[in-house]
Amino acid sequence: MNTNDYKANSAEDGTDRFVFTFKAIGTGWEIETREPLSRRLQQRILKRIEQFDSTYSRFRQDSLVSRVAAAPDGGCFDFPDDSVALFDLYDRLYTATGGAVDPLVGRDLEHLGYDRTYSLTPVSDLVRAQANAGGKASWTKDVIRDGTSLITRRPLVIDVGAAGKGYLVDIVSEILHEAGFTEFVVDGSGDLRHSGESSIQVGLEHPFDPSLVIGVVNLNNQALCASAVNRRAWGDGLHHVLDARTGVPVSDVVATWVVADEAATADGLATALFFTRGDHLAEVFRFSYVRMYADGRAEISQNFDGELFT
Repeated sequence: MNTNDYKANSAEDGTDRFVFTFKAIGTGWEIETREPLSRRLQQRILKRIEQFDSTYSRFRQDSLVSRVAAAPDGGCFDFPDDSVALFDLYDRLYTATGGAVDPLVGRDLEHLGYDRTYSLTPVSDLVRAQANAGGKASWTKDVIRDGTSLITRRPLVIDVGAAGKGYLVDIVSEILHEAGFTEFVVDGSGDLRHSGESSIQVGLEHPFDPSLVIGVVNLNNQALCASAVNRRAWGDGLHHVLDARTGVPVSDVVATWVVADEAATADGLATALFFTRGDHLAEVFRFSYVRMYADGRAEISQNFDGELFT
């Protein structure tokens, strides 16, 4: 994880904007502020992201979740304090989607080829059947939570991709607040959080043509997260958005955009909307959204502060 760039830009209102650009957890990040970040603060942010990655990345052999996956008979694993809020969110997402959003979807992703080595080659039906011989793993059945500890009884592949990056955006935002910054945008490759007195306008990227936007949204002290089937796709019908109940990639919905107060919530709901109606999720969460279907139709919630062009 290396710093790539740090530069000053002028905003439309003539004020200076400082942009800290770096790569972390396999994607590009930008932090835009009115005042430059000190070198010490930059390093604090990078170190905190590294701590998160060393806990939750299933692509690292030295991570905590890789230890969980490698334990032949399971065990008791102590997670950091930040796990409580993240796993609480997954509890709510699991219940609201009837199990479609499940952090134990990692094994299914590996079977489809989205594994640690990025083989992008699905395993055989026989291998998949053998792996599920003891029953398909699920968050409520195979994991016991005791504070920050997770107790398992067999190898489980945890994947927090549905909400983890948004949660990390929230963590970085909190670091900036603690350091006295009140106006900023933290952008984790499309999952972003805004803080400031004046709202910003963000385009909604077309899922199949990055040069186009299908609409815009106005953000004011809120987070915007998006998910699309083309972001991590590697074959005919193979992509990273799986229904955890079946292990099969979704096909009806192709992209979602969610606005919420926190990026973790927006990120998790951007995944949940591939499986569950927005009005059903609204019974549990406060958010607004846009959802695009494979046939080109787009659905927008009444409380979405923005517009669609198509």
